[in-house]
Amino acid sequence: MGERIIPLVDQRKGALRAVVPEFGMPVGDSLTDALQRPLRDLRISVTDRCNFRCSYCMPKDVFNKDYPYLPHSALLSFEEITRLARQFMTLGVRKIRLTGGEPLLRKNIEQLIAQLAGLRTVDDKVPDLTLTTNGSVLARKARALRDAGLARVTVSLDSLNDALFRDMNDMDFPVTEVLRGIEAAQEVGFEKIKVNMVVKRGTNDHEILSMAKHFRGSGITLRFIEYMDVGSTNGWCMDEVLPSDEVIRLLQTEYPLVPLEAATPGETAKRWGYADASGLYDPALGEIGVISSVTHAFCGDCNRARLSTEGQLYLCLFAQQGYDLRSLLRGDASDADIAAALAHIWQARTDRYSEIRSTLPPESGKGGRRIEMSYIGG
Repeated sequence: MGERIIPLVDQRKGALRAVVPEFGMPVGDSLTDALQRPLRDLRISVTDRCNFRCSYCMPKDVFNKDYPYLPHSALLSFEEITRLARQFMTLGVRKIRLTGGEPLLRKNIEQLIAQLAGLRTVDDKVPDLTLTTNGSVLARKARALRDAGLARVTVSLDSLNDALFRDMNDMDFPVTEVLRGIEAAQEVGFEKIKVNMVVKRGTNDHEILSMAKHFRGSGITLRFIEYMDVGSTNGWCMDEVLPSDEVIRLLQTEYPLVPLEAATPGETAKRWGYADASGLYDPALGEIGVISSVTHAFCGDCNRARLSTEGQLYLCLFAQQGYDLRSLLRGDASDADIAAALAHIWQARTDRYSEIRSTLPPESGKGGRRIEMSYIGG
């Protein structure tokens, strides 16, 4: 049988020609990229808008009233997102994370969650469906999200100090509202809630111990994220990175910690459990995690793909190029065509930016702007 040629538009390099075979397409667990990494995790950005202006993600001087946000017609519809997610799941995806911008700003987001919750993995299981939010409207949305089928929620929270929190979100938003959202998520039955703290040296690193004290024993997992060089507008510099090793050493001055095994293959966070008086992990006290993309790269088992708000597929958080799936959705491509195109793209994937970051010349980032985090989520 011959081959079908489906054009995939690369956002920054023009047209690509993806050769899609009629037969023999790998499916499920057999699909791997060029470095033998499977496809397991799909992160979907549902909006490029956010009501915060955190300097490490959407600095106000760039994302202002004149910023060209995407028109509604450019966004993938819920039906288009669900159609793509279904094809990704035929290729082995088991986990779907909804991101933004701020995903809870997308009108009727619970309808999309209900659609995705109705999908099944290749082994006929409900996908692990989760969402990352800044928590600003979580108190109002928690019940609807849970009822729609959302399994887990992660809340971004960089400080418990109200003045510092207001300064970091740059919209004078109070920390009490985010904490109220976390409480609401617990009240409606969300389990395994996570809180992500991006740590910037000299900005909020003095809040590490107070954050740990607040969430220790609460049933909520606190994760400390190294400040990363995502995108091109956040003014990143290595001097503001507090290595995760230092975070752990600081925490151990107050709380004994023991290393824990990864919960799933390809997990981004290294897990540490709070120890009891005998030095053993005490589940009642809970755990923390550290995400060390800068100092301890975890590209080797990265199994994540990212779908942008308007249907561009990105294979790395630090990508400079994307593949236009919206054209396939709105053209005459069948589901089989789309799945074959996805398989072709994944099989050619070689991305491992964090592993090679230190070997790149200083000017390497100037040849092409990396995609902003607000465009493809974290």
